[in-house]
Amino acid sequence: MFAKAFRVKSNTVIKGSDRRKLKADIAAAFPSLSADELSDLVPNKEEINVVKIYAHKGEAVTVYVLHKNPLFFELEKRLYPTVYVLWRYPNLVPTFRTWPPVLQKLIGGADLMLPGVVVPSSGLPGVKRGDCCAVTIVNNRAPVALGTAAVSSEEMHSLGMKGRGLCVLHTYMDYLWAFGDKSGPPSLSDTESEEHEVDGEDSEVSEKEDDGVEKVLQDQESLGESATDQACSGVKELNLAEKEEEKDEKGSEQEDENQDDQKTPQEIMDALLLQCFLHALKSKVKKSELPLLTSTFLRNHMFSCCPSGTQLDIKKSSYKKLSKFLHAMQQQHHLVRVKELTKGVESIVEVDWKNPELRSFSIPEETDVEAAVVQDGGEGEIVYHPPEITTLYSVPARLEPLFLDANKRKGTTLHAAEVRSIITEYVKKNELVDENNKNYVTINPALCDCLLEKSEYQEVESLKWDDLFSRTLGRMQECFQVVFPGQASIIKKGHIEPIDISVASRGSNKKVTMIKNLEVYGLDPAVVAAALQHRVQASSVLQPIPGAKDKVLVQIQGNQIHQVGNLLLDHYQIPRKYIQGLDKASKSGKKK
Repeated sequence: MFAKAFRVKSNTVIKGSDRRKLKADIAAAFPSLSADELSDLVPNKEEINVVKIYAHKGEAVTVYVLHKNPLFFELEKRLYPTVYVLWRYPNLVPTFRTWPPVLQKLIGGADLMLPGVVVPSSGLPGVKRGDCCAVTIVNNRAPVALGTAAVSSEEMHSLGMKGRGLCVLHTYMDYLWAFGDKSGPPSLSDTESEEHEVDGEDSEVSEKEDDGVEKVLQDQESLGESATDQACSGVKELNLAEKEEEKDEKGSEQEDENQDDQKTPQEIMDALLLQCFLHALKSKVKKSELPLLTSTFLRNHMFSCCPSGTQLDIKKSSYKKLSKFLHAMQQQHHLVRVKELTKGVESIVEVDWKNPELRSFSIPEETDVEAAVVQDGGEGEIVYHPPEITTLYSVPARLEPLFLDANKRKGTTLHAAEVRSIITEYVKKNELVDENNKNYVTINPALCDCLLEKSEYQEVESLKWDDLFSRTLGRMQECFQVVFPGQASIIKKGHIEPIDISVASRGSNKKVTMIKNLEVYGLDPAVVAAALQHRVQASSVLQPIPGAKDKVLVQIQGNQIHQVGNLLLDHYQIPRKYIQGLDKASKSGKKK
């Protein structure tokens, strides 16, 4: 289900009543958890986020996040634990064991076939069809996948261990796992494997393992291709065929991945930081830009070099601050020279373009965080195009007599130019142009009833052309038309609401920037919030607007009006007249 990228609809902090309900639901779904364990998973005073997402096939899923790690996800009103929870409580659900090479197939989106299940001496766990189950690999009791049983344990035996065993929903290394801190599974001793070693059976297994695993993978492939999808929907099987000549290469890649798994999150962030730094220097920074503010370098260059599916967060690295990282690049690597040109503000004043480390760096495929976001949850990337917004005017009952000759009835919407053309034709047809001064139009009874106030009936005999048109438009119902590329036009009454940006003060005089009405312009609030997070490295929250259906308020820490303005004007190309509140930006444009 999470083998492909999903779309975040909303991300909000859980309410007190919902926290209690979640705790009760977890206790009911997993009765083996003690009261202390429940309090550990759902603490009373820790912030828990409720993230509503759409999987790549459109399934609506609710994810509960604690300390930036997804703990549980709810699908069709049923709770499932993530691998992060299963690593802490490996006995939470029944488990099936399989061989390590099968894990790569599960990560790719395949289900677990029964030939791939390693049956322990104690027998298979007793499960019924649809029960929540986990998957472990031989020699490690830490679960690496989660799903539902396609058949019961009795049916597995009666089928001769052939066919589909587990409908996989979530795995280690999928996009739901990547939504957390991306830590690897712990090493938990496998009691069954230890017994094999004690009994002297390990050597026999080792001799047959290669042939056995190869057969398992072949069975997994053939059964996966022939089995129907009636037992489990939403998981697409992959082609499991492998070429013999690629085995050595994939073996080395697997070793590299294992080494990466052993790295701490801090070491992984350090490596990502260095990669984005070198990438930015080699492909983004020009000599003519120097001296370059370090904050600008980070915001405009390094963030855009961050690979897809990852997020650059200096606070999670060993350096903690950008200045400390840049000074390390200056003193240890001699790549740049940083200087404080203005008091308290550092700039990169020099880059050693001939540095061997920089010259030998290979640029990966570039990924722009904001451009890579999928707007509608589809499988391809959709580049945002601003809508075409047009002001229209609706014919009211009072002015209908002026538009009857043009067959325009009450409620018809017209452009301002069309209104001018129809009124001009009406005046000429009724010979109302003043013979002595053609700049004036003589008022006939119809124009008097439609355009004049009662106090003007006896006084006003003629109007200038401009006054005539302005009075006509002023008495018509103003509307607006929104046209998105490739979509039917949308017409609504009234004025179009501008994107509203404001700054509010919270406790301890902290500033919060709030953005609303993004939906009117076809912008996904979750996408805008994610883009701003990458730009300013500040936390954001999405909250439904009370009384406004399907509208979400984006909140981000600090006075970020300057950055929000740049994003909307430059990246999304929203006309400035449709953005309200840009004048409240701080002069420095920095976060406060």
